[in-house]
Amino acid sequence: MEYRRLGNTDLQVSPLSFGTWGIGGSWGAAVAEKAALEGLAVAIDAGVNFFDTADVYGEGRAERFLAQATKGHKQEVFIATKFCRGADIENPDTYSEASVRAFCEASLRRLERDTLDLYQVHCPPTWVIEQGTVFEVLDKLQAEGKVRYYGVSVETVEEGLLALRYPGVKALQVIFNVFRQKPLAELFPQAATQGVGILARLPLASGLLTGKFHQGHVFHPEDHRAFNRNGEQFNVGETFAGLPFEKGVELSEQLHWLGADRGNLTRAALRWVVDAPGVTCAIPGFKNRQQVEDNLKALSVPAFTAEEQAKLQNFYATQVHAQIRGRY
Repeated sequence: MEYRRLGNTDLQVSPLSFGTWGIGGSWGAAVAEKAALEGLAVAIDAGVNFFDTADVYGEGRAERFLAQATKGHKQEVFIATKFCRGADIENPDTYSEASVRAFCEASLRRLERDTLDLYQVHCPPTWVIEQGTVFEVLDKLQAEGKVRYYGVSVETVEEGLLALRYPGVKALQVIFNVFRQKPLAELFPQAATQGVGILARLPLASGLLTGKFHQGHVFHPEDHRAFNRNGEQFNVGETFAGLPFEKGVELSEQLHWLGADRGNLTRAALRWVVDAPGVTCAIPGFKNRQQVEDNLKALSVPAFTAEEQAKLQNFYATQVHAQIRGRY
């Protein structure tokens, strides 16, 4: 496993890391503890040393899984968690020192750690980033040693650029995949210039870029791909990259050529993200060890040629961009 520096921090992280929304909840039937822990163990044994989670993933379930999985590995395995979505994100009190401190302490208890390696504001409204007072609170927690570094998970390029105005922000978490290429133009270059790391979330577009779905597929009622299909609960851009499901299936069927020499579409899509300029790491989700193992194979498949890159850029510009819904 090779490692990459997260911005200008001292964290060296695996280019293919993992998110834990899938094992926490809201991705269908609950993942059994045994399967979740087995998947985490396989990743750690393969050299993955960075995991992203949030206090709302299963109401702390994902954080507790990580606490168990990283026992004996706390020094070499880094954890990024997030806060604010468990409260009213439009209420200024959610970002007060008292609230943020309480969120932080709760995550520390569940993770069984003394310090959070990376603490991220979890897709807050734009005004929270613009106002910036939440970063003053994070500065205090950092000075106290409760937070090593902090960052922001953003919905839009504009929010990412706003966050870059604050010198304490050391990482941005951004939706980025073959269907969501907009950050390449301005956000990633600016982040790189300022030494800010990029965590690419939803690199498989909620599963569309695995190529396993077909028209008419029915999702479990507790899966956000059912209950947030059109943005009913949160930004529609978080589900299927903002594409209508049927259009997303149609577009993914046009991309099977990517996997011809790379094993499958999943590995190809992940390799494209990992190799994108400015990206520190991709953080796909998983539900079992087989998905972890297959995702990790993305690191050994062929990189994309200049001709393939140009073809994908044209595909995005002419067939995808205009179809995306939500804020991005």
